[in-house]
Amino acid sequence: MTTVSRRPHRRAWLRIFAVGLLLWVLSVIVTYATGNPNLLPTLVLLGSFLVPVTFVAWAFERRDSGEITAELVFRTFFVGGVLGVLGASVLETYLLYPSMWLYVGVGLIEEAVKLIALALLTRGLAQKSMRDGIILGATVGFGFSAFESAGYALTSLFTAQGLSLSDLVTTELLRGLLAPVGHGLWTAILGGLLFAWSTREHFVLSLRLALAFLGVALLHALWDSMSAIALVITLVLTGQVAQFDSRGLVAPPADVTTVYTVTTWTGQGVIAVTGVLWLLVLLRRSRRKRREPHWTYRVPATRMPAAGQY
Repeated sequence: MTTVSRRPHRRAWLRIFAVGLLLWVLSVIVTYATGNPNLLPTLVLLGSFLVPVTFVAWAFERRDSGEITAELVFRTFFVGGVLGVLGASVLETYLLYPSMWLYVGVGLIEEAVKLIALALLTRGLAQKSMRDGIILGATVGFGFSAFESAGYALTSLFTAQGLSLSDLVTTELLRGLLAPVGHGLWTAILGGLLFAWSTREHFVLSLRLALAFLGVALLHALWDSMSAIALVITLVLTGQVAQFDSRGLVAPPADVTTVYTVTTWTGQGVIAVTGVLWLLVLLRRSRRKRREPHWTYRVPATRMPAAGQY
């Protein structure tokens, strides 16, 4: 009797993206044509989840261990994403106040809750490798990103002039384009370093992980504050004075918007490239056998809630 081994189907992510994109475009067209408000949830969910789900499917095809199942990926994406969003919302509401350090606090809180959610949901894995940590970290990060984007898209729909479908579509397009270099990328880096020396019994917290956490939180903070940073740079370079829009928010003078836009995108581009290069270095190192660092702290995984309880 001949046994046929089934290998994972490659490039499923490409079909997911193509079909999802087609459905999203059709949803936009039909919503514009009919003005049917019942289609708005479909539009929001498709636009917010398309890119994150595509990248998770792409990463899933490159897993190291058979322990990373579709069920585990589904759980880390949805449960991890929701836990991250809820935890960040509560902590940011009660701990953060308007100040020049606001975005630093946001970066520290959001990266911490995603990393904790990852640890809770993967504590029962018998084998932990850096590559699998990168994949599952990215999954939690993309789940967080999808739910956060859905919130931003829904918020952008409501304006002073009423419902704005164009603002919703623009928000989804922009966040979809930037999703690969945001939450998924940052949590992938931390997930890889968390899993690098961890075992079934312990999560190994190292000095390298702590420094990486601070570095990722800094990238996160710079990304969130890039508009303000770009505005300051623009005003300094052009010698202009800050203006305020109808909502009382600082806005770049009309004659220097090009400088402001270029500065903003350049800054975000530098942050994105830094994160991608960092991740590529980790992926390259994941193929090598690594010694456990000297400065470590072991957290017993058995004291954490089991992954199957979520």
